[in-house]
Amino acid sequence: MKIHFQQALRALILLAFCGLIFQLHYTGDITKYINPKYVRLSQSASILFLFLFFIQITRIWTFNRENVVHEHHHGQDCCHQDDHSCSHHHDHGDTPFTVKKLLSYSIILFPLFTGFFLPAKTLDASIAEKKGGLAILGNQKQVVNTSESSDESDFDLEDYSFEEELAEAEELEHDLSVNEEAEEISNEEFEQLKKDLYSAPAIKMDDKVFSMYYEEISKDIDKFIGREIEFQGFIYKEDGLDSNQLVISRFLITHCVADASMIGFLSEMEEAPELYDNMWVKVSGVIDKAAYNGTELPMIKIKKWKEIEEPFIPYLYPLTIKIL
Repeated sequence: MKIHFQQALRALILLAFCGLIFQLHYTGDITKYINPKYVRLSQSASILFLFLFFIQITRIWTFNRENVVHEHHHGQDCCHQDDHSCSHHHDHGDTPFTVKKLLSYSIILFPLFTGFFLPAKTLDASIAEKKGGLAILGNQKQVVNTSESSDESDFDLEDYSFEEELAEAEELEHDLSVNEEAEEISNEEFEQLKKDLYSAPAIKMDDKVFSMYYEEISKDIDKFIGREIEFQGFIYKEDGLDSNQLVISRFLITHCVADASMIGFLSEMEEAPELYDNMWVKVSGVIDKAAYNGTELPMIKIKKWKEIEEPFIPYLYPLTIKIL
């Protein structure tokens, strides 16, 4: 019996990917990488890796008699091809390691090592700065959109959609179940949320409605000037702001962290010099208007604030309007 080291390595890689995805689901860190609506798809990928692993382990060893037959047929096939074509199309994991192979395995192993040994890092103020900071906020009046979806198009990567978070952040810090599907709302429910925005005595920007309310306020700031507002986010200080100004921000993830966009409010408060980047705060204040590089932005004059812990799920996810 002959043991094939490269086939064993490939089986181990498949099992490791399955284990990594399972670990991310078990700890809840999967939502720090992808939108919760893709959780089921991610679970399917884990099952597929496990299935491929069981197939791969049958290739790890061969009996000598089978090797002779295999080599005989392998030689016959190559007789009808040039040497380059033969070696290119019939590498069954038995050929010696080359620099090209080593590079290929390194690329595959890199996400495994980083996934297992590096903690999931939350997007923060440094990423906000790289993405453009306030300049991005000024151009996002048409970026945050609502769209409709159906069961058939739920995983269409071309569509923007708004989706509800899995649960309130305070509950998620103690008991997170990422197997729970994010809720979809009907168009009637969506319209009711918009009415609540315009009629409520104070605007409460919880994670469910944050992106939708942010869009509405940014589209027509004058309608909201003087309204009280309450929300939470992390501190981001940009060069060029006054000493009493800062940005209270969140990251909106449509599909995964690669497409994350920053949304948030320019804010004014006396204690701004005492606060620091990435500090999470819950604030309440009054909506006003300000100009930044020739663009009008909503600005919040903070009346009350308090420092809070970073939520277990710090990101916002779009809300899906389901076609019934």
